[in-house]
Amino acid sequence: MANAADPNLGIGRPTRVKNKTPASIQISAEQILREARERHQAEFRPPKHKITDSTELGDYRLRKRKEFEDLIRCNKNVWVKYAKWEESQKDFTRSRSVWERALDVDSRGHTLWLKYADFELWHKYIHTEEVLGNVAAARQIFERWMDWMPDQQGWLSYIEFELMYNEVERARDIFERFVESGDDEEAEDLFVAFAEFEEKCKEIERDRCFYKFALDHIPKGRAEELYKKFVAFEKQYGDREGIDDAIFGERRLQCEDEVRKNPLDYDVWFDYIRSEERCGDRRRIEDVYERAIANLPPAQEKRYWELYIYLWIKYVLYEELDAQDVDRTRDIYNSCLKMIPREKFSFAKIWLMSAQFEIRHLNTDRARKILGSAIGMAAKDKIFKKYTEIVLQLGNIERCRKLYEKYLEWSPENCYAWSKYANLERSSSETDQLLWKAYIDFEISECEYERTRTLYEKLLDRTKHLNVWISYAKFEASVMQEVLQDLSENEYKKKCLQHARDVFERGLSYFRTSAPELKEERAMLLEEWLTTEKSFGELGNVELVTAKLPKKLKKRRHIETEDGPAGYEEYIDYLFPEEIQTRNLKILEAAYKWKKQKIASDDDYLGSTDVAI
Repeated sequence: MANAADPNLGIGRPTRVKNKTPASIQISAEQILREARERHQAEFRPPKHKITDSTELGDYRLRKRKEFEDLIRCNKNVWVKYAKWEESQKDFTRSRSVWERALDVDSRGHTLWLKYADFELWHKYIHTEEVLGNVAAARQIFERWMDWMPDQQGWLSYIEFELMYNEVERARDIFERFVESGDDEEAEDLFVAFAEFEEKCKEIERDRCFYKFALDHIPKGRAEELYKKFVAFEKQYGDREGIDDAIFGERRLQCEDEVRKNPLDYDVWFDYIRSEERCGDRRRIEDVYERAIANLPPAQEKRYWELYIYLWIKYVLYEELDAQDVDRTRDIYNSCLKMIPREKFSFAKIWLMSAQFEIRHLNTDRARKILGSAIGMAAKDKIFKKYTEIVLQLGNIERCRKLYEKYLEWSPENCYAWSKYANLERSSSETDQLLWKAYIDFEISECEYERTRTLYEKLLDRTKHLNVWISYAKFEASVMQEVLQDLSENEYKKKCLQHARDVFERGLSYFRTSAPELKEERAMLLEEWLTTEKSFGELGNVELVTAKLPKKLKKRRHIETEDGPAGYEEYIDYLFPEEIQTRNLKILEAAYKWKKQKIASDDDYLGSTDVAI
């Protein structure tokens, strides 16, 4: 038995596998199919030609015949296509000539004989029945032909046959059967033919409904001719609304084509949305909005997201203002806020719009939650400013203070926040003063003087401002003349003055003990007291107040700046009588201490001298 590895037999030694471990990169069937699909070239579709006159039609037929004549020399199967094309052009003589030439070339091809026979049988048979006037038999032949599902020309021949005998309803039934069984590739031509048929029959409303049905069911990319026909139809038979609808349909087709090419072109989406909003079909409008916002920007960069967010803004404004659907608007706001990449940017505008939407619908708690979430997740100057404005408009001063505290905690170097916070406190204090003043004036106008005193006392518990003391004293000096009607004039004036003195004394006691640094206010209170005493004439005690008036002293003090001392400035200081006495006592006390120390030092000196002696 010969050896398999014998070199004389010419069979080489089998190669040994050096490495039987699996390869690092494995080739799978899925990968092979994917690569084949990726490398597959796109199907080429020749452009459609529109023939406008008989000259162009003749040129087209001449060119096609030349192409067929060139191809039949190389391929016998082209004869059938050539003959059927001549048949589709309704040139049956030429079609018959092509069949005859094909049989001369290939007389033994049974396929050619069968197709030629089929061509002759149908047309001759139908023609014969028509000549004999047997319309029913011709119709029966057409029905048998339709069972074989012929091409478009066969159906159109059947329809023309029925129209020739004014059988409009039968022709319409044939069209409907043709639509149900027609090929998708021929759908546009088929619908156009059906629409032209209805137009010839003066069925305008049926024709319009048919156009709309066809435009809804044919893909947008294959309905260009149908849209043009529809626009021309509406211009001829429709009103202004119908014409606008047809034009919008053509515009819709253009937008669909553009967004199909580039779904991230948000400018096209805006144009598409505006077109649909002019039509007013809510279902279409919401559908376009949903399709537009489904196309997220390619990168988390603000230049990509800005237009995209404005799509959401336009959407919520449409739902709130035009559709007036509050719940759907709220859902859209929530979806938008969840979708924003807050770690990259905040888009304060959408947060503020959401809060203002809730305020418009009286949901202030929900608005506060939204703005609070905005500050917690995406704090920004704009959010703080608008939030404080909203809270201030709602009259919640305490919450506004907390917001400013949070604002300054987030941005302590923000001058705007500091100034606004200060203005808030100032305006709130002014508002309180106006409220108290209005309340007091109201009680005085109602002659409720005891209530007025109670109000003044409550106000003094809140603030010891100079104006409060002066106003209280003036009230006491003027109101008693209306109350004490049963007393003599001097008596009630004395009582008025005494009540006013009590108020002035309390005010001076406060400034002297609790606020000694407010010397100017204390001096102004004394001047007001002096004016009141003078207004009462002989009953007033001017010396009582004059003894308490301070001396005005002009002094100088250093001016300190960031760069160091910057000179001196003059100011007015007040020296009250008790301060003068206190100062004199301090001088005497210092002199006494000095004398005591002097005596002690002299005694120590004498004692040391005696010891030395």
